[in-house]
Amino acid sequence: MAAPKLSVIISTYNQPEWLQKVLWGYENQTETNFELIIADDGSTDETKTLIDTFKTKSMLSVLHVWHEDNGFQKTKILNKAIAATISDYLLFSDGDCIPRMDFVEKHLDHRESGYFLSGGYFKLPMDISEKITREDIENGNCFDIEWLRRNGLKSSFKNNKLTSRGPKEKFLNWITPTEATWNGHNSSGWKADIVKVNGFDERMQYGGEDRELGERMFNLGLKAKQLRYTAICVHLDHARGYVQPEMLEKNAAIRKITKREKAVYTPFGIVKN
Repeated sequence: MAAPKLSVIISTYNQPEWLQKVLWGYENQTETNFELIIADDGSTDETKTLIDTFKTKSMLSVLHVWHEDNGFQKTKILNKAIAATISDYLLFSDGDCIPRMDFVEKHLDHRESGYFLSGGYFKLPMDISEKITREDIENGNCFDIEWLRRNGLKSSFKNNKLTSRGPKEKFLNWITPTEATWNGHNSSGWKADIVKVNGFDERMQYGGEDRELGERMFNLGLKAKQLRYTAICVHLDHARGYVQPEMLEKNAAIRKITKREKAVYTPFGIVKN
């Protein structure tokens, strides 16, 4: 059997209600020739049961990659997920980000040798996050600005992420002051490039751990394409009880060395040196 066009890697940790909505989003894609790898940073059996049930009903190829809960170890489980993929192009997102129906298609359309793709997300408040049903995902309500406004969404320039198409979308990607970086919630790249830099640095915990991978890819000579207004996912609200100041300080120190030394390869990645 031919390899899928793309591997989607979704990170998750004990958010089965949000993950269910995200999985419905991937079932609703215009491009269906992809494998779905769920990189699970130690969730309980509730998440496993959800994934097992989904696999029995879905036409998608789904693989659940799990390790025991040992604190915030997202980089480790992502490296295990990368090693498990069978396609040559990898798309990364999170288990709290529902993809618009053209999400996978847009990443495939814009992939190019020598580049990785940098998307954004549209943050939803908790009340709207909770209201979204399977039907709202399948008919696109949760990406429809009028439906969101009726459900309490406030006006913001960021709403353009959901309404921009064609020339406006390209123009906003071009003028946005937001730098095109590797974002864990919405980025994609060639597996060969990700393997060349040895994946994620497993010393890193929360705070810039995704960006650091992108910084090594820049050091390798790759460029980034801005897809902030093109490849759209909506982010469901949640608390971040796992954030610790020492994590942020440690990660900042590692990133500083990566930039200063123009490091391309981490010895703390997929392959352990």
